Amino acid sequence: MNLFNYKRRATLKVKVAGTGISSEDPVRVQSMTNTSTNDTDGCVEQILRIVAKGGELVRLTTQGSREAVNMGNIKAALAMQGCNVPLVADVHFNASVADTAVLYADKVRINPGNYIDTARTFKHIDYTDEEYAEELSRLRKRFTSFIDLCRKEGKTIRVGVNHGSLSDRIMSRYGDTPSGVVESCMEFLRICRDEKFNNVVVSIKTSNTPIMVTTVRHLVEVMAKEGIEYPLHLGVTEAGDAEDGRIKSAVGIGALLADGIGDTVRVSLAEAPENEIPVAKELVEYITQRAGHAPIEGCTYKGFNYTEPRRRTTKAAGIVGGEKVPVVISAYDKDAELMPDFVTHNGEIQDDAISFRHITLNDLTTEMLQQIKKEQNCVIVASSNHKNPVGELRAIVHRLASEGIETPVIIHRIYRETSVESLRIKASADLGVLLIDGLADGIWIENNGIPDKDINALSFGILQATRTRISKTEYIACPGCGRTMYDLQGTLARIKAATGHLKGLKIGVMGCIVNGPGEMADADYGYVGAARGKVSLYRRKECVEKNIPEEEAIERLLQLIANDGK
Repeated sequence: MNLFNYKRRATLKVKVAGTGISSEDPVRVQSMTNTSTNDTDGCVEQILRIVAKGGELVRLTTQGSREAVNMGNIKAALAMQGCNVPLVADVHFNASVADTAVLYADKVRINPGNYIDTARTFKHIDYTDEEYAEELSRLRKRFTSFIDLCRKEGKTIRVGVNHGSLSDRIMSRYGDTPSGVVESCMEFLRICRDEKFNNVVVSIKTSNTPIMVTTVRHLVEVMAKEGIEYPLHLGVTEAGDAEDGRIKSAVGIGALLADGIGDTVRVSLAEAPENEIPVAKELVEYITQRAGHAPIEGCTYKGFNYTEPRRRTTKAAGIVGGEKVPVVISAYDKDAELMPDFVTHNGEIQDDAISFRHITLNDLTTEMLQQIKKEQNCVIVASSNHKNPVGELRAIVHRLASEGIETPVIIHRIYRETSVESLRIKASADLGVLLIDGLADGIWIENNGIPDKDINALSFGILQATRTRISKTEYIACPGCGRTMYDLQGTLARIKAATGHLKGLKIGVMGCIVNGPGEMADADYGYVGAARGKVSLYRRKECVEKNIPEEEAIERLLQLIANDGK
């Protein structure tokens, strides 16, 4: 892995119908319907909207065999309209449904957390090594029969692990850890390798953006050690909607794409599915245009851990660096809730107590490095205009750390975007990975023509998405699918309106139980669809109220939060 120069990770060639997914193909963008898969007309209309926006694959939920069979009708109806987009069946809890889906879908997603294991109950089970081996033998026998079906029908498998739906078996042996998530995936990939079945795409998703990034990095490392080169699907699950959903997705997906990891992506938004495609396309285009850039000289500093990054050690200068949260520099000072730490005027930082030294990679001569070592109360402002800004900014900070320099670093990026949407996508992709890597003690975004208020909010949003500085309520909201038990978009809007003032809380808003209970372990409170018109409430992973009438659920959620003194 070269942290400083962009190059796609080499993968095997996979075909989904006529669409190639590999390092030799463009990074594919996809979405998922949120209509009932039994509603042929509704699915067709939605799929056509997704394809019109540029979607290259479309996934549909398949709760049972009836939905799996109806994918054949949907495919036929699309063909009548000249649309042959590959369709992906999304299967949970029932391996037999996956067998049926092979006959009608072009690709079948199975979830290792519930393929043969029962739904997650958060019960610890003490397996002996022999008992655990027996479970793996049972898995191998069942999954091999599914592989044989896919081979016979010429279909593709997606092995898609969700952090929120790990099995109790994996949790009992490995705990709620990145290693557990990776092992859940690798159990299935080893079988595919042993069976010499290569038409496989892999994904690991979680709503916690830094965990998603580092876990996928860990997976890539393990796959490489075991000689497995399947292409990867990327996404931040339950990212939410609007600004926050776009920032979280761009941070997570962008961090991996920047290192050449990822061959197909889905931006999961709690909005109309077709809205996901333009965001994904712009993000992919922004990162992949770095191919063939001018080489960047860089050397990883000793002690940097790519799969388990820690914040670089620095000596604080005032409120910058050390143990302080990353700072925000912006020109907007009229928001009491999101007040920047340093306010700029005409592009200059207004502060007399700290010496801000602006540098680029070319400035880091031996003489300059010696000067920096001698300076007191200094903060470096690192900038890049390189085609691969992430690589060059990484090279700056790694060079400083390699020289033993503990001066804090603020990452400064100047953009020339004409829309807030584009700025959110690109700045989140650039700055998010540097924060996740622990290389930034602050961020400073500039873009003429974009309101200072929006830039300021974006800066705090990036820090929130990387979990480096919490300044507002975070919503872990799924995008919805045919399993969703209520009006997800409208409900999310009402919950935001009722709880937006509760700074620092994480609230999960889930359409169904597939990932709901698992993701509640990362959220403080959860609102999960239990049945049509019924909602269950969670305090972290514990269900505290079951099957509440939907019309009472938000009020009961507020009461639960109030009773906890929050």
